[in-house]
Amino acid sequence: MPKKPTPRQLRKRYLSRPPVEPMRLRKGMTVVDLVDVYRRAGAFNGGRLAEGCDLFGRMIDANATIALTVTGAMAPAGVGGAIQAMIEAGFVDLVISTGANLYHDLHFALELPVVQGHFQVDDRELYRAGIERIYDVFITEDSLLDTDAFVREALEKAPPALRGRISTARLHDYLGQLVLRHAPLPQRSWVATAARHGVPIFTSSPGDSSIGMNVAAMKLRGGETTIDPDLDVLETTAIVYDADVNGVVILGGGSPKNFYLQTQPTLWQILDLNRGGHEFMLQISTDSPQWGGLSGATPSEAISWGKIQADMLKNHVVVYSDSTISAPIVFAYALSTRKPRKPRRLMDRLDGLYEKLHRAHAKRHPGSDAMRDVGKATRKQK
Repeated sequence: MPKKPTPRQLRKRYLSRPPVEPMRLRKGMTVVDLVDVYRRAGAFNGGRLAEGCDLFGRMIDANATIALTVTGAMAPAGVGGAIQAMIEAGFVDLVISTGANLYHDLHFALELPVVQGHFQVDDRELYRAGIERIYDVFITEDSLLDTDAFVREALEKAPPALRGRISTARLHDYLGQLVLRHAPLPQRSWVATAARHGVPIFTSSPGDSSIGMNVAAMKLRGGETTIDPDLDVLETTAIVYDADVNGVVILGGGSPKNFYLQTQPTLWQILDLNRGGHEFMLQISTDSPQWGGLSGATPSEAISWGKIQADMLKNHVVVYSDSTISAPIVFAYALSTRKPRKPRRLMDRLDGLYEKLHRAHAKRHPGSDAMRDVGKATRKQK
């Protein structure tokens, strides 16, 4: 039986860590300087924020295929501009977002009002004025109707390749391309930026947003576009399967968080391939674990599911903070300390990635054509 360490040995072990240093601030500090202040203090979520900045940098340095998952009203809050910067720098290779964020992103490109409001307001007056509130952001009913019209017109004019079973990545890339060609302010849309740089955007709950509502409503007009969530599962899994190293930045939590993390167990299910999980995970969240919800689930819990690798604990960080505060700091730090990467353009390669996954499945399960049948709709989009 191993001998227990003495109190002196324990004391030496625990006190060998870096000391807490007072936060010395000075005029003209950069983002890098501020993060270094957090790092030297090392305490509470300032310390975690510095660790998160370092972790995102290690993802980039490791040439990881980096996913970004987005929940909460990040687009109405203006965080879309920070996401654009990450896409343009090649620091985000795929996105999984709530559909609402993508829908509200379109307001900016269509030059529709998104206004700084207030949370202390008479919502009955807003209702009478035709104004909708997202905490302290105001948008108008007309903005919603105009954005609905844009989506419906896009579906009405969809090319044959989009008239059938498609993944959400195909739909969002199509909308992004239309924004690039026809919207008044395409430079304000991260959906358009993703389309320009070949970054696929998936939605884990496609019916749970106004984009999904419009896709459904078009069925009443004879619309032929059908979102197939199975294709999203397979395409995201194919991306992860192809990558040597995988990492994720999670803004919030929710369904997009699990939709990305589940790609590793999916590989286990369909290929009997146990990689042990993703190599990197950075989450910025206000949710805590004790309520039992997925949004607050810690990386250590994800280890038990094979979603996160157990032997790389330093590469798992949770910053308990509002994403509108911490995400821009993490992203600005990356822009200041890392060189841009060449875009992977995964959107352009989805067909080939899917085929690679199918071949691996066929090798593992000879004679099975089920996945090839599911993939026919995907391959039509080439």
